[in-house]
Amino acid sequence: MPKRKEKTPSAANQRKRLRIEEQEGVAGDEEDSEDLEQFQQEAYQFSNSSLGEIGIVESISLKNFMCHSLLGPFEFGSNVNFIIGNNGSGKSAILTALIVGLGGKATTTNRGLSLKGFVKHGQSSADITIRLRNRGTDAFKGDVYGDSIVIEQRITCDGSRTCKIKSRLGQVVSTKKEELTAILDHFNIQVDNPVSILNQEMSKQFLHSKSEADKYKFFMKATLLEQMKEDYIHIKQTKAITRDKIETQEEILKDLKQVYLQKKERYENLSSLKEMHKNVEVLKHQMAWVLVKDIEIQKQKLKEQIEREENNDKYKVKVEQCQDEVHKAERKIQETQDHLDKMKEETDVLQSQCASLKEVAKTQSKAYNVQEAAYRRHQNKLKQMERERNLLQERIEELKTTVTQNLEVEHLERLNEMSTLQKRLKLLKVEGKETSQRIEEQQQSLYKEKEELDKLRQEENRIRYSLDSSVKRLNQMKAGRSNSLRRFGEHIPELLEAINTAYEQGRFTKKPVGPIGACIHLKDASLAVGVESCLRSFMKTFCCDNYKDEKVLQMIMSRFYSKGNRPQIIVTSFASTPYDVKQRGVFHPEFPSVYQALHIPNPVVANCLIDLRGIETILLIKDNDVARKVMQFGIPPRNCREAFTGAGDQVYKNRYYSNDFSRAKYLGADLEEEIGVIESDLENQKAQLSRFQLHSNSVIDGIKLMEKELQILIAKRKKQQGCITPIELAISELENIEEPQSMDISTLEEDVQDLQKKIESEQEKANCAKKDMDKERKIMEDADCSYQDMKNKIALLVEETEPIKEEQMKAEADANKLERQLKNLEKKLNEHQNHIQELQNKLAAKEEELQDSIKQAVQICPERLHVERSAKSIDTEINRLRQRLNTEQNRHGNQNEIIGSLSLRCKFYFIDFLDTLKCCGSMSFDHNNEALAISVQPPGRENGGMSDMRSLSGGERSFSTVCFILSLWEITESPFRCLDEFDVYMDMKNRRISMDMMLKLAESQHLRQFMFITPQSTRTLPKSNLIKIHQLMDPERGNKQQSEDEEASQKS
Repeated sequence: MPKRKEKTPSAANQRKRLRIEEQEGVAGDEEDSEDLEQFQQEAYQFSNSSLGEIGIVESISLKNFMCHSLLGPFEFGSNVNFIIGNNGSGKSAILTALIVGLGGKATTTNRGLSLKGFVKHGQSSADITIRLRNRGTDAFKGDVYGDSIVIEQRITCDGSRTCKIKSRLGQVVSTKKEELTAILDHFNIQVDNPVSILNQEMSKQFLHSKSEADKYKFFMKATLLEQMKEDYIHIKQTKAITRDKIETQEEILKDLKQVYLQKKERYENLSSLKEMHKNVEVLKHQMAWVLVKDIEIQKQKLKEQIEREENNDKYKVKVEQCQDEVHKAERKIQETQDHLDKMKEETDVLQSQCASLKEVAKTQSKAYNVQEAAYRRHQNKLKQMERERNLLQERIEELKTTVTQNLEVEHLERLNEMSTLQKRLKLLKVEGKETSQRIEEQQQSLYKEKEELDKLRQEENRIRYSLDSSVKRLNQMKAGRSNSLRRFGEHIPELLEAINTAYEQGRFTKKPVGPIGACIHLKDASLAVGVESCLRSFMKTFCCDNYKDEKVLQMIMSRFYSKGNRPQIIVTSFASTPYDVKQRGVFHPEFPSVYQALHIPNPVVANCLIDLRGIETILLIKDNDVARKVMQFGIPPRNCREAFTGAGDQVYKNRYYSNDFSRAKYLGADLEEEIGVIESDLENQKAQLSRFQLHSNSVIDGIKLMEKELQILIAKRKKQQGCITPIELAISELENIEEPQSMDISTLEEDVQDLQKKIESEQEKANCAKKDMDKERKIMEDADCSYQDMKNKIALLVEETEPIKEEQMKAEADANKLERQLKNLEKKLNEHQNHIQELQNKLAAKEEELQDSIKQAVQICPERLHVERSAKSIDTEINRLRQRLNTEQNRHGNQNEIIGSLSLRCKFYFIDFLDTLKCCGSMSFDHNNEALAISVQPPGRENGGMSDMRSLSGGERSFSTVCFILSLWEITESPFRCLDEFDVYMDMKNRRISMDMMLKLAESQHLRQFMFITPQSTRTLPKSNLIKIHQLMDPERGNKQQSEDEEASQKS
């Protein structure tokens, strides 16, 4: 290691030392002077083997610290490091980060009052990473950490920080502050010691200070904690001097060895006992009043909290609003129920009227058939009479032109013919009567067959609709083999894929949930129909967190569905946990609620069904009779609003609604089994449709056959009528021929006239019968029209009832939700009032505690102190100081001798460094009054006497500061030393001399680490492997201005 050149102090220097000693009043003998000169010559020749192996900073890196996004990592040399750069480039940020990263407070940096000020604007945290060397035999837990220790500090924007201490391999060893303190103690690093890290503000503070006591405190702070190594060097040198004197003073060798051992033991672990005693007393006083302050803060917080709680009437307002909404919902439910009851009464009346109208229509149809038959009989009789009249007229004409002969032979022949005709006429009349009866029976049978055909066609249409639904459902189920979501609609998988894509693109605040039926699972598959009947309107529903997401989902749905066919969307705030329904849910020992029967993994779906359907208040009872017994034959279970049976029927306390489907569409457990069941049902429906079609065809064929037979009978009856009329006319003619008078033409003419009158009379009867028939037909048509109108009214009324039922269910769900909200709000209101009472009780107790604490504090320290620290930190500091006091008082001797020795050494080095610039100076210590006076006489002012440092120029003050700092560096220990902008006020001459002095000291102490921060050029530096220059990049213009503004605000 290069040695510092020896020099003999000049006479002037000796006179300076004499003046210093005279001013201090310290009488030193010739032996002490020789010791100091010998110490000056050999102080730089000694080095400890552990120096340079532990504690020096190997690297540092910053992220989001102050105004810098990223600085470093900076790999520092083991001896001299110059950090240069323009303003805003991050020089001071490195020094500040070194203090904060090693556990220092924000106030120590003179850059701010809180750690949160070091986080870059707009960022949530700042990171500092420092790597310390940890080698050699004195390494701290070398087997754990290895050759280096990595300290990572994270500072958040709220002012808190976390520490991670890692080994060389990056493994986290500890996160405790105590471990960091132990490491710093082991390495002799004091981040708050200005000798280790001196920034420009601290230097100005020291040099411009008017108080000699402040200078003395500065000196004591610089030398108190970091001096073990230099003291040990002094002891070694004393040992060397002693050995030189052994040859001449052999008789006192034993005593000198004893003195050496005592001094070595004293200086092993030096500490200021007096200052620690004083600190303990101060901390006791602070502890007394900080406890009072803590209680006052707690009391004030309680007062503010009570005032806020008393002024907070939101729960009361919400309870009143919720009560109004509950009353409105109940009125709406009652109005809806009254409307339904009224519509039910109307339906019952209409059904009764419809049955009456049906009977009237049947009666009118029969009456019309009777009138039609009467009219046709009059028509037939009229035609017969017209034929008889025509025959009579022909007979008259024939009699007028024919001469009758052989009257007797003809008379016998006429008698025989008349007998034959009468027998035949009787037989034809019997057959005609039978034919008429058969025609009437056939007409009635035909009417019944047509009615049956109408029923068959209605049932066939119903089966066809059911068959189409089953086919559609079967196609959905088969499509669900590859994707079970197709159960809920053909386009559901594509819709969900579009929702996922939109969510990945950031179009949704929160991803919509749905369909609800796909998000729930049955615990008991036998309850599927009942659950679906309960949740039928929610199975395809989707949930959105807000109305913005709903609009986006509506736009996506419009790609797959028309406006009227889109799945329902419910907007509800998404929660991470389901509601607690223990107090408001129904719990039955035998039957589960819908909420208990379902497994709902997603809390959003569970809360939605609780809010809108009240599934925690609905029971599931498989047997219909048991359900009626539980809900209607007694008082329903507590909190039970309704129940559903296994068949899906809905049971209330005073009403019952039947379900219109028998199988679960969405919650079937086994897809293949359900497909098989649907296929089986489909086959049964096809077979049933085929049977109905065969039956209908058979009925149609029967109707056709009956119509054909009726036509044959009518034709037969006409034929029989046609046969009867000629026979009657023939008999009449034969009867008229028998009487000799009948041959008189006048008699026949009279018969024609009588027959004409009968025809006219019969014509009137036929006309009347026709009028009656038309009247009956109109009545029949009116009755049938009234019957059809009544059926349409009933169907329309039933159709209008369905949305009202849905509205009622929705209103009941809203009412249940509001009732639950009201209970929760009332509970919160009570809790709020109880909380206020508890706070008032705590406030009274805190007031008593405050008075007791003030009494105790006044006894300890009558004058109240303003303390910023916490009680815990003060208590920890008191215990630590007490422990150190007890330890050090047992181990160390008289501290005055040690302080005197350090003071003498510091004065010597200061005078020696000033001599470099041909300056004279003095340092006067007053240990009793704890004061330090520094005077400097620049070259060329020998006749002016010593001057206070405040009267010096800027460059002279800066040079004096450097000399003082170098003196402290000579008598203190620290693995590294940092000096910020030491040359800012120096001219080039003073700067070159100061740098030479610092480099010379660094060269002599090359196992220690030095960091010099300067904005000026380093081109004049000598080339050396021990010197490493870190040139920081210039900041961007905007960042530079921001950096300068932030640094100015932090300094202010």
